[in-house]
Amino acid sequence: MVHPFADLIGLVFETQELGMSLCRVDVHEKFYNTQCVVHGAILYALADTGMGGALYPLLDPGEYCATVEIKISYFQAVRRGSIECATRLIHKGKTIAHLESDIRNEGHLAAKANGSFSIFRPNQDRK
Repeated sequence: MVHPFADLIGLVFETQELGMSLCRVDVHEKFYNTQCVVHGAILYALADTGMGGALYPLLDPGEYCATVEIKISYFQAVRRGSIECATRLIHKGKTIAHLESDIRNEGHLAAKANGSFSIFRPNQDRK
């Protein structure tokens, strides 16, 4: 799947299965904020993309998904190494799915995210 934003930050999927994904990004100084730690937006991007990656294999042909809401809690600053995001599906209904991500840096829990995604068919849901 083509994903220009993932390419921009070097995000790669290690695993993408039904209701599960594992994605990773290597830390670069270009990700740093003013305190010389990785900006929280990078961790959020891992969670958001990982959730979509876990949900997409479960969608029917012609269906798409989009983020409705993600809540993320940050536990530890990230400075080096790689960041991995393991995502699993919690529940999938007809129009909404709930997912959970653990974001780790060098094996340590750096953040946890919970998200809701809309499931829809373009141009059929809009009136």
